[in-house]
Amino acid sequence: MLFDPLYAVPFFLYGLALGSFLNVCIYRLPRGISVVQPGSACPACQAPIAWYDNLPVVSWLALRGRCRTCQARISLRYLLVEVLTGLLFVACYAGFGWTLSTFKFCAFAFLLVGLIFTDAEHKLLPDALTLPGLGIGLGLSLLVPVQDLGSRLLTAWVRLPVSSDISWRLLSLVDSGLGAAVGASFIYGVGAIYRRARGVEGMGFGDVKLMGMVGAFLGVKLTIFTLFAASLLGSIFGLAAVLAVWWKRTRRRIVRLHEPAATARKRAWKSARMVYRYYQMPFGVFLGSMALLAAFFGNTLIGWYWGFYR
Repeated sequence: MLFDPLYAVPFFLYGLALGSFLNVCIYRLPRGISVVQPGSACPACQAPIAWYDNLPVVSWLALRGRCRTCQARISLRYLLVEVLTGLLFVACYAGFGWTLSTFKFCAFAFLLVGLIFTDAEHKLLPDALTLPGLGIGLGLSLLVPVQDLGSRLLTAWVRLPVSSDISWRLLSLVDSGLGAAVGASFIYGVGAIYRRARGVEGMGFGDVKLMGMVGAFLGVKLTIFTLFAASLLGSIFGLAAVLAVWWKRTRRRIVRLHEPAATARKRAWKSARMVYRYYQMPFGVFLGSMALLAAFFGNTLIGWYWGFYR
């Protein structure tokens, strides 16, 4: 597929603009504030932000990451969200060209970037993004085919209409619905088991709705890939976090309390395990990032993996 930079530029600029809107959503939705009114204002001094200070990327760089009025720092997150959204829109165009699939996955990327950064910052996955995303994923399956497990099951069990157009749309909708059901039910089941075993909340309903949305866009196969990859990445992150806390607290006990190294390591390990047990990991970050990976490279990675068994 040919990649034309002249077409890529509008995708990037449109992504920057929507990334700027996502920053409003990330800040306001967890606080219950309308994303429409009032207009943009500095979170520190509440001074209204002029249009020329609200240009994606350019304004942040020109102001050097500070408010023009009070000089309070503007989070680097604003710049990252805008640039990332723009790059993902270009990646969608590069991967799918001028097709409906491009616009489907641009919508998917937009929703996931908002959810990833909201969960990272607030430990929340807003219904205002997940539930419309679920509906959009199901609706777009009638326009962009999702060819997955449901296609095989339905054709084996049900006599489909003669019209090929009706058939593929029905199959695609079934695939999308099955993906949503598998993603949501798996997360719900894991959360219920964890809560029963540990007595604390492991998975929130936000994660359930997020995976319902992911499944609606990707279908069963790539939803399973997302769950597996996110679990692996989350486990690596959790282990790295425990080791980092253990190392830091070991050094602190040796330097400040003058404990023997063996004693310091043992006590620091107990402390690190307790911290991790009660740490609320933003699992939506891992689910969302791996869903993006699945959208662009999931089928390639699955094919590569199965190649070892041929």
